[in-house]
Amino acid sequence: MSRPAFRVSAALAAAAAAALALTACSGSGSGSSSSDTHFVSGTGTSATVPVKDRGAAISLSGQDLDGKPLSLADYRGKVVVLNVWGSWCGPCRAEAGDLESVFKATQAEGVQFVGINTRDLQVPAAKAFVSAHGLTYPNLYDPDGELLLKFPKGSLNPQAIPSTLILDREGRVAVRALQPLTSEQLTKLLQPVLAEKS
Repeated sequence: MSRPAFRVSAALAAAAAAALALTACSGSGSGSSSSDTHFVSGTGTSATVPVKDRGAAISLSGQDLDGKPLSLADYRGKVVVLNVWGSWCGPCRAEAGDLESVFKATQAEGVQFVGINTRDLQVPAAKAFVSAHGLTYPNLYDPDGELLLKFPKGSLNPQAIPSTLILDREGRVAVRALQPLTSEQLTKLLQPVLAEKS
């Protein structure tokens, strides 16, 4: 390959990688209603699902950052806050402390947080993120994004990182936020689900 052709090829590859990075770490997403998911638009990019329209329980299991088994089924009966993050994602770093503070404030009320670390090809990078932000809840390790593809169609956009889902006590998606959240925003989304009769 000639030198000019190599330069053009390298430039195209760099542009494609940059575009992928921008898509993968998105601070925004679609919060519009969808007839097949029953999501109802909220403010910004968060959406809720009315109780009567919630689908089946999310069945998700894998390994945590230490290689130990972790399954959402273990938390059935609790309200679960499921946060998708990557150590490479700026908005994820911005919201991490807020997530931990809400976890500590609501744990006694029957709320469990579970993280899904995605697209970190090296476990040490993910563990460094957890340590730096003082996260005390468990995290599934999903380096290739395979776990994200197991969610029902329309319930989670695998390209919107960070994303947060709130599962009701039966394990069904009640709320999704395709954006970074402050502690105030997350608490506001969490309280109605927590107030539901089990």
